[in-house]
Amino acid sequence: MSSLYAIVRIKGLAEAPPEVEDTLRKLRLTRKHAAVIYPKNPSIDGMLEVVKEWVTWGEVDEATLRELLLRRGRLAGNRPLTEEFVKERLGMNIDEFVKALMDGRLQLHKLESLMKPVFRLHPPKGGFKRSIKKPLGGDGELGYRGSDINGLLLKMI
Repeated sequence: MSSLYAIVRIKGLAEAPPEVEDTLRKLRLTRKHAAVIYPKNPSIDGMLEVVKEWVTWGEVDEATLRELLLRRGRLAGNRPLTEEFVKERLGMNIDEFVKALMDGRLQLHKLESLMKPVFRLHPPKGGFKRSIKKPLGGDGELGYRGSDINGLLLKMI
């Protein structure tokens, strides 16, 4: 089973070098509190290394991905993603869709013609617990956080 990264942009672009701006644009993270889902691979790892001081990321689990799709997934025209749409257009229920994404049979960023690949989130309920200017190990929120990303996503949905 391939693992999926959930990548959440935390900081704005103030004082960001051009290569960081460019990489954030390529990841489709054009705004604060936006999230994307990508399969874990070396090219994404390289991009995350460039933008590690602007984003946080980790491996998303099935339950959180399902919640993210149903509550924050959007179709063209900014309509919400529904179970009926998934059943009608993809021929599977929402749980099968999540399983296909988790297994790598479908990739969210390649379904752009059906749905938006970016999830717009709220700032986390209760706020960030540490500084958004420091890395995760150094009393901050930025960088790789492993499966702890699921808790952050649920606070931001």
